[in-house]
Amino acid sequence: MPEGPSIVILREQSAAFAGRTIRRATGNAKIDLQRLPGRRVLALRSFGKQFLVELSGELNVRVHLLMFGSYRIDEERDIAPRLGLGFDEGELNFYNCSVRLLEGRLDELYDWRGDVMSEHWDPKLARAKLRAMPHTLVCDALLDQTVFAGVGNIIKNEVLFRIRVHPLSTIGALSPYKLAQLVEQARVYAFEFLAWKKAFVLARHWLVHNRGRCPRHDIPLQRAYLGKTHRRSFFCLRCQKLYTDD
Repeated sequence: MPEGPSIVILREQSAAFAGRTIRRATGNAKIDLQRLPGRRVLALRSFGKQFLVELSGELNVRVHLLMFGSYRIDEERDIAPRLGLGFDEGELNFYNCSVRLLEGRLDELYDWRGDVMSEHWDPKLARAKLRAMPHTLVCDALLDQTVFAGVGNIIKNEVLFRIRVHPLSTIGALSPYKLAQLVEQARVYAFEFLAWKKAFVLARHWLVHNRGRCPRHDIPLQRAYLGKTHRRSFFCLRCQKLYTDD
């Protein structure tokens, strides 16, 4: 599943469509495609893992790439798009994804303080949300899009290794310092992820995600599907401490 930094790249790559008018809308998305032609693109935005096309008339297109979604700019794949937007110059096509229409102003629909990559990101708000869920496992908390919009499984695994916290630790058992580290590094790593992905070297920088041995102690890493989210975790039993309320 594309994480927040990948959606930021999509936003940047499609920025040239801002100001253009949609001339045609095609695809098999279960939305009213007839509402789109003739509307002007006001902005291309992102919130967490969501790509947002802000249109005139307070109508917005929300695209979520899910696990295997993809997109093409000014070209097509050999399969039918979920949504294709055509302009006088250029086109934007999305595949194997979720597409919805949102009514209203995006600034009223989204609280940008919850997006780890937004200039409006508010770490104090994130810490307050975490304190309200003391029994939540950290592996689940990091993937909670209401707290860390844009954080995915790669960021989760790498952040927990960086701050030396076992994924089955509970939020309430973390010290204020560790909680602050968790929030801070979620954002720090997201921007490092962005830079590495743009340079096509992201996987070279993984310390534990999809790795076999701990880079600190050269012992086998643990692999398990953990938490309510049941996403794969990679962690070291020696250097990642388990914090619990017991």
